[in-house]
Amino acid sequence: MGDQRFDVAIIGGGYSGLWAAYYLKTQAPDCSVCILEAEHCGFGASGRNGGWMMSALQGEQRFHRAPGGVDGAAVRHHVLGILPEVERVLAAEGLACDYVRGGGLFAAARYPEQLDWQRAHLATLHALGYGEEDYHWLDGAGLAARLAIARPLGAIYTPHVARIQPARLALGLAATAARLGVRIFEQTPVIADSGGTLTTPGGSVTAPVRVLAVEGFNSRFADYRRRVLPVQSRIIATEPLSAGQWQEIGLSGAEVFADASPVITYGQRSADDRLVFGARGAYRFGGLPRSRFDGDPGAFHQVRALLLACLPQLQDVAITHAWGGTLGIPRSGSPHAVLDPVTGFASLGGYTGEGVGAANLMARSLVDLILERDTGLSSMPWCQRLPMRKALRRWEPEPLRWLGFRAISSILGWQEAACAAGAAPWKRRLLGLTGNRRSIPGDRD
Repeated sequence: MGDQRFDVAIIGGGYSGLWAAYYLKTQAPDCSVCILEAEHCGFGASGRNGGWMMSALQGEQRFHRAPGGVDGAAVRHHVLGILPEVERVLAAEGLACDYVRGGGLFAAARYPEQLDWQRAHLATLHALGYGEEDYHWLDGAGLAARLAIARPLGAIYTPHVARIQPARLALGLAATAARLGVRIFEQTPVIADSGGTLTTPGGSVTAPVRVLAVEGFNSRFADYRRRVLPVQSRIIATEPLSAGQWQEIGLSGAEVFADASPVITYGQRSADDRLVFGARGAYRFGGLPRSRFDGDPGAFHQVRALLLACLPQLQDVAITHAWGGTLGIPRSGSPHAVLDPVTGFASLGGYTGEGVGAANLMARSLVDLILERDTGLSSMPWCQRLPMRKALRRWEPEPLRWLGFRAISSILGWQEAACAAGAAPWKRRLLGLTGNRRSIPGDRD
């Protein structure tokens, strides 16, 4: 590799870095861009997720409350524009990733408590300005007609979700970026950043703009390490199911689905007729990422149990694949695109498991900041022209992060068990299962 100079150097070859590189080269063809990837493009959560692509942002409510009189209609416009923009690029570049926009059965309710939570969540979405055409309620019969989930009580349906094969999208974006002139250096970890120069084992890269696009793989970067919490998701896939089995299950329109379990779940019918199903995983002490689960079959027992709780008709179906990925949870609960105009250091991420779609919007927003373009994106509340230490809050130090995550995970597990067992009213109250609660849709990565 040697020592080289570029206009923009991107650290990380996942969706965030690849989309940013793509838009830099299509909007400023003379801009020299490189990607420095420690493993291979798509190695992290971008190639190891559940295949949901949504026109949605986790924590969007925060953006509607942002100071400065933010225009809620503009926020909705840009959020709902995620899938149409991705569809435009897929068609223009000939990218094949098993993309099908079948919509989503969002947080299907199987217990009365879940029904209350989801109706409250739907009211919140409508209060943000989304209409019935964006999110509407399906009663139990309407849900059952689309998905034979156990004890169907109702669900939120949205057309703004698509199914993809995530690794194919990452590899396709990498090939497209390289064709446009982006230099991609794989197996090239960044070990130091000083004075505008990124040092790697094979040489250095000097660039006036350096973009950190590592999401949960942030342990090497001291200033970023506590600003995004790395959490693992876990996903399984069944053997290919027969036409008769799919007729019994449903999803004939290629819908994706999630039940409203406190332990977040998400599923889809893959292009090769497997049922792909995932759930939130774990946090490793010190915020260490994890991408390989070889030799740890126990990591997926809970995921299979949740799958069977939703679809007990799959009891005798073999699980043939299992994988996991590391996603990033910011302290603010919402994604960001940040550029320090003094140092040229930039960052994007914090998707809380919804980065398959959100990465496209954050990349376009950051590129507008870098190129000083005024398309309306750079004035959105997720964009900030500040040093990262001022733009992004830090999580608490260890062991508080680990203890907090373990406590929350335990409570969510107890809530799921209490719902399933029809626990006594006093126990449901103790576990916070009464009253309204907004569902948290994250971890589709």
